[in-house]
Parts: sequence; C-alpha cells; structure tokens
Amino acid sequence: MDAMEDRQAAIEREFAAFDDWTDKYELLIELGKELPGIPEERRQEDWLIRGCQSKVWLHASRNPDGTVHLEADSDAIVTKGLAGLMVRIFDGLPPSAVAQAPLWVLERIGLAAHLSPTRANGLRSMVDQIRLYGRVLALQDGSLPPAQS
Repeated sequence: MDAMEDRQAAIEREFAAFDDWTDKYELLIELGKELPGIPEERRQEDWLIRGCQSKVWLHASRNPDGTVHLEADSDAIVTKGLAGLMVRIFDGLPPSAVAQAPLWVLERIGLAAHLSPTRANGLRSMVDQIRLYGRVLALQDGSLPPAQS
C-alpha cells in the first residue's frame, strides 16, 4: 500500500472509533488544534481558498526531497480541522500523487454527508487547490505529462 492509501486507511480507522458525529467533530477540532498554521507572511489574499465561508489559507512548496510541503490555516476551528485533515493526507507526497491519487476517505468516513453545504463546498475547494498545486509541481519536475486537449 502506498503512503496516501496508508494515511487514508488510518484516518478511516480513527473516525470509525466513534459512533456519534459529535465525537467525530471533536476529532476534527483536535486536528485543527494540532495544525501549526502558517506564518503571517503567507496569510495573504493570494493564498486564500475561494469558495470557503471562513478564511482558509493554503500554501504549497517543494521539500528538498521533491515531495509536496503543505501549510494551511483557518480562522474557524472546524475548517482548520478539515485543512489539517488535508495536510495530513497530502503533505510529503510526490507531486504526481497529490495531483492524481484517489481520495476516497472523505466518503468512507461520511464527512461529505455531515458537513453543511458551505463547509462541503469549502472542502472541495481545498482539495481542488491542493490537486492544482500538485499538478503544477509535477509538471515542473516532469513527473506528470501535460494535459491532452
């Protein structure tokens, strides 16, 4: 199993430990509290995710080993937990995996069904932006061919 699969399986197990969605939201809040956030200089308009009700900043760069380094922050604790979940899944992976690997855990843990429409839209926007960052970095290093039209 690859790293992204392992991470998603671990998250699925963590959420499965709770029957009640109140407890699952508490887990998201804890993930938000554990997320270090991003430095003030990256809390700029350019790094804001469009489509989120609350402010979400997401920054991607390349680690020295070529993998993707993600940083995220939010002004809302549940949204920060969602961002923390995305960082946990995608951070440190090769750019091509970030761009293309299947993201199945959100459906399996029932997250999409238990988020408000605005939070669900914000989460989709986060995933789309992370995938775009992965695609750009993968195109830069040649690990992903250009899209065919």
